[in-house]
Amino acid sequence: MSAVVVGGANMDIKAHSAREVLPGTSNPGRVVRSPGGVGRNVAENLARLGTPTVLVAAVGPDALGDELVAATSAAGVDVRLVQRVASRTGTYVAVLDEAGELIVAVSDMAATEALTASDVRAAESVVTGAGLVVLDGNLSRAALTAGWDLAVEAGVPVVLDPVSVPKAAALADLLDGTRPLFAVTPNLDELAVLGDSVDLVDRGVELVWVRAGVDGSRLISRAGSTRLPSTPADVVDVTGAGDAMLAAFCHGVLSGDDPVTAARLGHVAAALTVAVPDTVRPDLTENLLR
Repeated sequence: MSAVVVGGANMDIKAHSAREVLPGTSNPGRVVRSPGGVGRNVAENLARLGTPTVLVAAVGPDALGDELVAATSAAGVDVRLVQRVASRTGTYVAVLDEAGELIVAVSDMAATEALTASDVRAAESVVTGAGLVVLDGNLSRAALTAGWDLAVEAGVPVVLDPVSVPKAAALADLLDGTRPLFAVTPNLDELAVLGDSVDLVDRGVELVWVRAGVDGSRLISRAGSTRLPSTPADVVDVTGAGDAMLAAFCHGVLSGDDPVTAARLGHVAAALTVAVPDTVRPDLTENLLR
């Protein structure tokens, strides 16, 4: 079963402080660059786990765009629907403390914002044959609804990642039951602007997977609520953990696992990811995950 991921692709620039971060001054540490973007990260994780995956995204006509497309293709993702747009390739700049925890980040999503509904509709043939469509909340409203409508028309389940509180607030009104939604995956802050989890289920969301970092997660459906613990890990870098978690969940669902088992796989993938300095763990496989 294949997946289609519609979302952001950008270059991550991560500054990892060697000691406690002191604001207002220069801090010694190391700076690394690697391919990133929520949608792109989810797609790469899925491909590394063995799920055939097509990425619908946008990059600019620049060297960073070339690097992103080449690296994503080399990881096994089908990039034929990654669009070249006039805007610069997106970047995500993160400052991490000595323990690998995020202090602050700034994202420039110009290229992703330039992805049009028409660009997304060009994926109709691959969506029709997919087992799952994953939508990244960084998309413009027009692009997001275009992908969602394509999936609904094809009878393909949709998973929506709200990404952040501002993005969740911008799409909250779309969760009104008009379009079927297999799963939405907010953290606690994003859930607060989307609405109560039980209310979301009443509005037609099949699964609400509320993620709470080291405190685990909660999976809510009409059948009830299940609490899941996080998987212990030695943290090196938290970047990309949520994307790996979502990808492993989707991989599990497509592999025939029940949602609770798939969510447990998500926690394992997150633990495996935070234990390495890479945004996507390069040795991630089905065997390692299981």
